Amino acid sequence: MGQLRIGTCSWKFPSWSGLVYSKARGTNYLAEYAKQYDTVEIDQWFWSLFYPNPAVLPRRETVHEYLDAVAPQFRFTVKVPNSITLTHYYQRETGGTLIKNPSFLSVDLYQEFLRRLEPMLPQIGAFLFQFEYLNRKKMPGLPEFLTRLRRFLSNAPQPVPIAIEPRNPQYFNARYYQFLAEQEVYPVFAQGYYLPNIRALYDTYRDVLPNLVLVRLLGYDREAVDAATGKRWDARAIPRDEELVGIAAMIDDMLARGAAVYVNVNNHFEGSAPLTIGFLKQQLGYNDHPREPGDSTKGKGDGRL
Repeated sequence: MGQLRIGTCSWKFPSWSGLVYSKARGTNYLAEYAKQYDTVEIDQWFWSLFYPNPAVLPRRETVHEYLDAVAPQFRFTVKVPNSITLTHYYQRETGGTLIKNPSFLSVDLYQEFLRRLEPMLPQIGAFLFQFEYLNRKKMPGLPEFLTRLRRFLSNAPQPVPIAIEPRNPQYFNARYYQFLAEQEVYPVFAQGYYLPNIRALYDTYRDVLPNLVLVRLLGYDREAVDAATGKRWDARAIPRDEELVGIAAMIDDMLARGAAVYVNVNNHFEGSAPLTIGFLKQQLGYNDHPREPGDSTKGKGDGRL
């Protein structure tokens, strides 16, 4: 059997009081979070590229603060700074002009990022390289994308696993998954936005997948979820029961094949990441999940994953 870790995308949400936190304010959110979950995705260090300024990298004090809040067996997945994964600056910051990012897939910048995170490296399950949708002006196509990735991977240190998440639906084909296998990097199955359904992708390419997989439940229409929740993340405002049942079956199959599986859930998937995790764990047979008021359903499992 493989190993499963389920957590959330970020954790600093006062409206999780009563679900995850003892109170909305005045508590160490991560320390309380880590009492319920054994993994979390760090999103904040992704936002690092601001034209025309130098890249903003993590502060070492913050790294130590996060490590002090969790147990040694806790694991982080970390989104690599977008100063490394963006081909161009955001046009909203350049007055609409398309300007190349000189640090795109920069090994030097990645090495500096690793130096900043050095104390945390033993507790990082994977680095997540999230790329935006790349139109033809930014990237000619999948062959060039893979060529650039191969060049980076050939020169970059890899102290922890690297997972790749493109946002171009047409990239998810046999050539792409074969490339990941050859380079010994890992796939991200991201459910949401305009991306292909991850269950269909998994069923198609399961036989070539490696022994580590990231599953990210992101959601579809963020504005609709914001409107339904009022940006209070304490209810499954848009339940996706049938979808989650299928995802649970996919995860079960991954585990049966011996994979290490990280699942990161965003509030925008249903309206409350902790409650989405609760429902998903129920489908997987565990009973250590937060429940909505009135939910008396008991899982068949034996506690923490």
